[in-house]
Amino acid sequence: MSSYFNPEEEVDKHLHNLPHWRQGDTWVFLTYRLADSLPEAKLIAWQEERARWLAHHPEPWDEATETEFHRRFASGIDQWLDQGHGSCLLKHPENLRIVAGAFEHFHRDRYVLGPYVVMPNHVHLLFQPLGDHQLPDLVHTWKRFTAKEINKRENRHGALWQADYWDRLIRSEKHLRWATRYIQKNPEKLPPGTYLLG
Repeated sequence: MSSYFNPEEEVDKHLHNLPHWRQGDTWVFLTYRLADSLPEAKLIAWQEERARWLAHHPEPWDEATETEFHRRFASGIDQWLDQGHGSCLLKHPENLRIVAGAFEHFHRDRYVLGPYVVMPNHVHLLFQPLGDHQLPDLVHTWKRFTAKEINKRENRHGALWQADYWDRLIRSEKHLRWATRYIQKNPEKLPPGTYLLG
């Protein structure tokens, strides 16, 4: 695990609801969630606060500003997710295995898969894209396959996953260790069988 974000090299930046950065085969810490996992009122308030903050902090950011952004706007979302809102369809062992199987399927072909956790209503994973395989395409593949399989298994229709996702390029060995610990500690308060660590 040695490919980390290099601020001296070119970065491909794009924006959906959240900013997304790509830089070759740099390791990525990724989080995405079920569509019903956050209360609508909280999500709207979070989006408004984030828009105000961004208006007063134009990019490019120094490391301290970027750290503040993620502390304020990613950690709050994670706390809400850990409260277990929504259907929590991923807590069922069969659905956990569907998601984990999707992550494992193209390991060493399209990406190198690092630690991951499938929680009842969201996922966290570390991975390194390989070759021409890009973050948006990989996420789309994981979401599309798992949504089809889980919807079929649950006899349901409609969107399973939130449209967007949160990602961060790994900066250093220290950052990688932090992300790994975060993934491993995420399910500490959950009963066995309602999550899957990989």
